[in-house]
Amino acid sequence: MRAMVLEKPGTPLELREVEPPKAGPLEVVVDMAACGVCRTDLHVVDGDLVDPKLPLILGHEIVGRVSALGEGVTGLHHGMRVGISWLGHTCGHCRYCNLGAENLCDAPLFTGYTRDGGYAEACAADAAYVFPLPEGPSDAELAPLLCAGLIGHRSLRMCGDAERLGIYGFGAAAHIVAQVARYQGRRVFAFTRPGDEAAQKFAEQLGASWAGGSDQLPPEALDAAIIFAPVGSLVPLALRATRKGGIVVCGGIHMSDVPSFPYADLWGERQIRSVANLTRQDGEEFLSLVGPAGVKTEVQTFPLEQANVALDRLRDGQLLGAAVLVN
Repeated sequence: MRAMVLEKPGTPLELREVEPPKAGPLEVVVDMAACGVCRTDLHVVDGDLVDPKLPLILGHEIVGRVSALGEGVTGLHHGMRVGISWLGHTCGHCRYCNLGAENLCDAPLFTGYTRDGGYAEACAADAAYVFPLPEGPSDAELAPLLCAGLIGHRSLRMCGDAERLGIYGFGAAAHIVAQVARYQGRRVFAFTRPGDEAAQKFAEQLGASWAGGSDQLPPEALDAAIIFAPVGSLVPLALRATRKGGIVVCGGIHMSDVPSFPYADLWGERQIRSVANLTRQDGEEFLSLVGPAGVKTEVQTFPLEQANVALDRLRDGQLLGAAVLVN
């Protein structure tokens, strides 16, 4: 089968003919129809996330059809439309798994990082970590929900009942979570790269009450802020935009160093917290919310062999919404 393969971080992906995957016990093989291009993929390619499986097939926002079932698989069948996300396996017995926090498992596997993912014509997955998907929306439209949507949902939950919500970095995750936030009756304040009028207009079209540069203060103090951009210097800026008792959630898997800032910016019982990975429960909750909330994803599709082009456009901030590879 065809696959875009990473041989070494810091180098472009290479189009290769590789052996198609086989379904081991409790695994399925999924024929890939669409795979979202996530900023996490960019962090793997650029070497920000260390020790990936090499050579590696990236991709963890996968939509496709089950084409093979391994021994012991139940609840899935040939031809079923399914999604595969970042969390690919957990040990099931460490302290965190026993506490119901499988996103913090001590011995996990991650799709497109420590096991092969969806930048290919097919991939194998642990059947217990595969999500059945509804018919209806296109494969490309569903793909960004499998990570950008899920991590946005988990980040939004961390904000509690915040009514005035700031979102820093208005890309794939932000444009999804903004729709959910509006459905929940929250007001969204969107922060983009300074001068990025296209992204600000996009945010306003999705119902943002205000949109401006990340170097600006909003017209009202925020109850909470989510930072999706991997820029550590946004943390003190978000704290200064947030009211006493407010929360700043760092929603990315990687971020540049957070600079020092005056304690006064944190004082007043403000909180900073990170979001790590996701759980299967997150997936089930979020996917059941997509229909009622009327979530629509903005996608730009690329053929599989143009994965490097999609990654470059994501790196350069040239996308509105999400990039998706299609077969």
